[in-house]
Amino acid sequence: MTTSHETTSAKTPESVPVLPAAKAELGYGARFLSRESLRLLGAFLLIVLPLWAFAGLVEELREGGGFFFDQPLLLALHRLASPSVDAFFVAVSKLGYSGGVVPADACILAWLAYRRRYRDGLFFGLAVIGSMLLNMAAKGHFTRFRPDLWVSITPELTYSFPSGHAMGSATLATAVVLLLWSTRWRWWALASGIVFVLLVGMSRVYLGVHFPSDILAGWCAAIAWVLAMHWLVASRAPPPPSPKSVPAAPDAIAKSAIARKAKASQ
Repeated sequence: MTTSHETTSAKTPESVPVLPAAKAELGYGARFLSRESLRLLGAFLLIVLPLWAFAGLVEELREGGGFFFDQPLLLALHRLASPSVDAFFVAVSKLGYSGGVVPADACILAWLAYRRRYRDGLFFGLAVIGSMLLNMAAKGHFTRFRPDLWVSITPELTYSFPSGHAMGSATLATAVVLLLWSTRWRWWALASGIVFVLLVGMSRVYLGVHFPSDILAGWCAAIAWVLAMHWLVASRAPPPPSPKSVPAAPDAIAKSAIARKAKASQ
């Protein structure tokens, strides 16, 4: 007869050691990176090149000039300025990066590893880390100065193009929607993600720290990168390892049409 002590001490499929699960995720990711490094580099370059073309549409970009729609949209949003609107968009801007997006990225990645959804964790990690590196590389290359139409209440010292807040929020929203696409939560995730991404983008223009073209470029680059990583992991990632201590759990990406097609062609 099983005692209550034995029952409570028995390990359920979900209650696995955290460190072994993280180690298994990192090892799986490292092997994938080693095998698919050229494809990852190709995807990186395919995102950077359109950004280069987009930035090159105006000669004044490096000196802080902008596209024809940049200044009118900046001034239109600035006309809404008031203490209450200031407070709202400052809060949204914080949520769009260090106060919301970055902690959410870390928590989701840790949760996926803890639940042993190794392929989902690989996809999500490539999406958010790659997007961050892409943004840093683009900013360092284009060196576009920020708008100076008025003194911002939240001044920034880094370069402007493309927007890191726009890329970070769009990366998170797109990746979450893809992870939830096979569930009943997909439309809720899509709707809330669109609203959040739009508000974050508006906040950066309202605060006068980004041109609208910075936001647009950030959205496009982030969505393209996340879709590329989803395709790469779904079509190229092998079945994750399943050691006895931390056996792999079913992951969402394996249910995607891309993964099913790749499996059928093998």
